[in-house]
Amino acid sequence: MKTRSVRRRTGIFLATAAAVAAVILAVVLLCGTNHRAAAKGDLDEILNYTITIDVNSDGTLSMLYHIEWKVLDSTSEGPLEWVHIGVGNKHFTKLTKLTSNIKKISTYQSSSVRIDFDRKYKAGEVVVFEFSLVQDYMYQMNMLTEGETVYEFTPGWFDDCKVDKLVIRWNADKVESWSPSCELGDDGYLTWTSSLKKGGKYKVQVTYANSAFGFNANKSIERSTGSGSGFSPVVAMILFFFILGLFLLAIVMVCVKSYSAAANFSGSSEKKIVRTRIEYYPSCPACGAPRPEGKDNCEYCGRSFIKSEEKIEEKDIPAEESELRSKKKDGMYRYSSVPDTYMRVTVINVPRPRSSGSSSHRSGGGCAHSSCACACACACACAGGGRAGCSTKDFYHTNVTLRAIEKHTKR
Repeated sequence: MKTRSVRRRTGIFLATAAAVAAVILAVVLLCGTNHRAAAKGDLDEILNYTITIDVNSDGTLSMLYHIEWKVLDSTSEGPLEWVHIGVGNKHFTKLTKLTSNIKKISTYQSSSVRIDFDRKYKAGEVVVFEFSLVQDYMYQMNMLTEGETVYEFTPGWFDDCKVDKLVIRWNADKVESWSPSCELGDDGYLTWTSSLKKGGKYKVQVTYANSAFGFNANKSIERSTGSGSGFSPVVAMILFFFILGLFLLAIVMVCVKSYSAAANFSGSSEKKIVRTRIEYYPSCPACGAPRPEGKDNCEYCGRSFIKSEEKIEEKDIPAEESELRSKKKDGMYRYSSVPDTYMRVTVINVPRPRSSGSSSHRSGGGCAHSSCACACACACACAGGGRAGCSTKDFYHTNVTLRAIEKHTKR
């Protein structure tokens, strides 16, 4: 009877796992990820990404985009014919092409700009193009301090190519404060300069008195509202399948737990050490208050002090930090060679498989890989992709290839 029960659980587990795999496969195919192209190498590289911003009398932003885009590979996905660049949100007007190599400029997926070029650009060529627009709904009144209006701006980022040089130029007229620190040039512009890895983001914040410009309380955004753009039918379908996949995955986990208890695990566990490298800002990037020891958030404005956070392995710890290699207990440990940097150690317990058992038992334990597939499906639904930028407030772009987009448009 016990053997029959185990077989029944195994059958339920395998059937459910197959259903989840089918759902995940459907989502991945629908997303049309560019992982194949990524495996062959980068398609493009952005040499220069400069945005110049002037605040108008009514609080809108006149924004000029200058981009120098180099084609690295014109074989895997074909020559470069068009791109889309993420902008602040869907509330923009006066979209204007400023260089002759732009054949057509238009709105793309609500809060992006599509640029169609005058010809096909092949590997080794650099296309330099510029466009401008007027952006609205970009500020929040009384966000940090009563009587002050704050702009927060994150330029559209790029998931599949790096940016060698990012420059944000903001007219400093009537500015009260800004963060992070930057240069104030002789031309009267605050200038931030950085570089971005694939998917990297860079946010700036500029503060004015409420009386500086004609700010409208009805256009004051909330930081948690996003762009306000609706979901497309394709995105709605992706979210439906993803939620369904999570539901089925929960069923699978119940089956795995029951099955493991009966067939695959010894009931004991072993410890696994998870290490996270955390770099903090020495002072609050919003209000400038110094960071108290052991605090992750500013006690005055609530802003996070965390500048970056990444999982690391023991081999990633520098040789000069030999003391950190010996840390095996939960806690936060300071880097001696890098200021404001710590390693967080978390010890977790994982089930220990039986040392003996049939191959079907070991195969059953392999179901844990389905969680990885689920994570990939989530990233697929949330990331920008292809030869395109992703807006800071429009996270749910589908990651389809250029050819798939063109075929879908023609249909």
